[in-house]
Amino acid sequence: MSQTTFLIGLAAQFFYTARALVQWIKSEKSKKIESPTIFWIFSLLGSALFFFYGFLRDDFSIIFGELLSYYIYMWNLKAKGILTHIPKAITWVFAFVPVAILGLMLKDFSSFTTSFFKNENLPIYAIVWGSVGQFIYKMRFVYQWYYSYRHKESLLPVTFWVLALVGSLMIIIYGIFRLDWIIIIGQTGIIATIRNIIIGRKFKKEKEINC
Repeated sequence: MSQTTFLIGLAAQFFYTARALVQWIKSEKSKKIESPTIFWIFSLLGSALFFFYGFLRDDFSIIFGELLSYYIYMWNLKAKGILTHIPKAITWVFAFVPVAILGLMLKDFSSFTTSFFKNENLPIYAIVWGSVGQFIYKMRFVYQWYYSYRHKESLLPVTFWVLALVGSLMIIIYGIFRLDWIIIIGQTGIIATIRNIIIGRKFKKEKEINC
């Protein structure tokens, strides 16, 4: 792995770790699961960087995972009214990132299938495991979008964190397969995930008792 690729991955993980830390602190203070705006800003920045990292690492599972959640991050920022305060040119640049990466990947389709699906340094079962882990981990955002859309506001329900826990454990194992410390370090947010599950369930019980 080149130094540039490592730094891009490290920057991406910084934003993902920071979002978990900020959200966790806010939730601990309010004693309920919070969905702060900064969580979604850091999510979008981290995801954009991860697209480039996944491309440079020839890692299909990373790009696949980011595709599942990238535009949901933007939807949440729109739901919070943030995108209306950002110049449209910047919004379009972020919206174009996944398209640009996919375009680069598919420019030479035969090379794409060879490097991403027939990687001699990584067995196919590891790629499948990593992709399933990313699918579960990122599908939590699809669920979050559906839940928030129904409630007409940006929320982070308990089920979101349960999916995060399952996916995170699978991704850690994949990172070990891949010998990729960027992937492994990125799952340090698992502590915040467990705490959010505890906070969410405790808040729900207290709410039921008060009712």
